[in-house]
Amino acid sequence: MPRTLNREILRLAVPALGALIAEPMFLIVDAALIGHLGVVPLAALGIAGAVLQTIVGLMVFLAYATTPAVARRFGAGDSSSAVAAGIDGLWLALGLGAVLAVAGSAATPLLVGLFGAGEAVSTDAETYLRLSMWGLPAMLIVFAATGLLRGMQDTVTPLWIAGLGFGANALLNVLFIYGFGWGIGGSALGTVVAQWGMVGAYAVVVGRLARRHAASLRPSADGMRGSARLGGWLFLRTVSLRVALLATVAVATGLGTSELAGWQVAFTIFSTAAFALDALAIAAQALIGRGMGAGDEAFVRRVVGRTVAWGAWFGVIVGIGIAAASGVIGFVFTGDPAVAALVQPALLVLAVAQPICGIVFVLDGVLMGAGDARYLAIAGGLNLVPFVPALIIVGMLHPVGATGLAWLAVSFFGVYMVARLLTLGWRVRRGAWLSIAV
Repeated sequence: MPRTLNREILRLAVPALGALIAEPMFLIVDAALIGHLGVVPLAALGIAGAVLQTIVGLMVFLAYATTPAVARRFGAGDSSSAVAAGIDGLWLALGLGAVLAVAGSAATPLLVGLFGAGEAVSTDAETYLRLSMWGLPAMLIVFAATGLLRGMQDTVTPLWIAGLGFGANALLNVLFIYGFGWGIGGSALGTVVAQWGMVGAYAVVVGRLARRHAASLRPSADGMRGSARLGGWLFLRTVSLRVALLATVAVATGLGTSELAGWQVAFTIFSTAAFALDALAIAAQALIGRGMGAGDEAFVRRVVGRTVAWGAWFGVIVGIGIAAASGVIGFVFTGDPAVAALVQPALLVLAVAQPICGIVFVLDGVLMGAGDARYLAIAGGLNLVPFVPALIIVGMLHPVGATGLAWLAVSFFGVYMVARLLTLGWRVRRGAWLSIAV
C-alpha cells in the first residue's frame, strides 16, 4: 500500500510540475523576443505583465475550486456528475473572462497610467495590454479545464496542452513580431492566439469526456452558483496572499534600492522552489477529493500523512541546496559581489524555513481538496495579524544592508509562513474538514 500511494502521488505530481513550469514560460518567451526590439518595448512589457499577472493570479481560484468539486464526485463513482461539475466551472470561467476582457480593455489607459511611465513606454504598454485582455477568457477557461482534469485524476493531458501552447506561442511570436513586423502588438496577439488554441484543445478533450460519461455540456445554474461560492472564498484567500506580497515589497522599497533588488532575488528563489511544492499540493488536492468522495477516511489520512512528509523532506533537501549556494546566488543574478553579500543572510533564512514552506503548501492543498475554502479565506486574514506588525516594525526600525534584508526575510519566511503553518495545521489536526460537503 505505501508504494502504491507513493506511485499515485508521483503520477499526479510530476506532470503537474511540468504544466506549472510551462505557464510562466509564456511571459518569459515574450520578454526574450520583445527584449530584442529595445529597452522601451521591454519596459512596456514589464508594466503590462505586472497588470496581467495580478489579474491572472487572483483568478487561479477557478482551477482550485473546480478540482475538489470534480474529484469528490469522481471518488463517489458518479463520473457523469463529476464532468458536469467541471463544465459548470468552464462556463463560470467564460463569463468572468468576458467581463474582465471588456472592462480591462476599457480600463487599459488608466491601469497603465498608474505606473507613471514615460509616453513611449506607456503607449507600448497600452498596445500590449489592450490586446492581451482578449486572451483573459481563454486563460480562465484553461484554469477551469485544468481543474476538471485534475479532479478526474489526469495531470498528463494538461501537461501536453501546456507544452503545445508554449511551443505555439513561441512560433507565433517570432512570426508576428519579426515576420510581419508588428512589434510588441504582434507579441500580444501571438500569445492570445496560442491561448485560444489551448481552449480549442481542451474543448475537444472535455467534449470527449462529456460523451464518454453522458454529461451535459449545458451550464447548470445550481452548479455555477456552487462553483462561484467556493471560488469566492478562494478568491479572498488569494487576496490575502497578494496583500502579504505587496506589503513586503513596499517595505523592501522603503529600505532602499539595493535591498529591493536583493529581495527580488530571494523571492525568485522562493517562487522557484514553490513550483515543486505546488505540484505536490495539486496531487494532494486530487487524491483528497477522490478519497472523500469515496468515503474512505483512512485513505484520506494516509494521503495527508504521506504528502506532508514529502513536503517536509523536500523542504529539507531544497533548504540544504539554497544554503550551499547562498554565497553565489546573488552573483549569478547580478554579477555584483556586493549584491551577493547583501542577499546571502536572507537566503540562509529562506533555507532554514524551507521545511516549513513545504508543509504549508501541502496543507493548503489538503484543505483545498477537501473544499474547505471558507476556512482558507478566514485563515488568510488571520495570518496577516502577526505578519503586518512585524513588517511595520522592520519599516520603522529601518535596518539597511544585509541586516535589513535578513529581518525582512525573517518577517516573511518566518513570521508569515509560521502563521500559515499554525492556522492550517490546527485545522487539519482537528479533522472538521473531513465532513465538509462540496
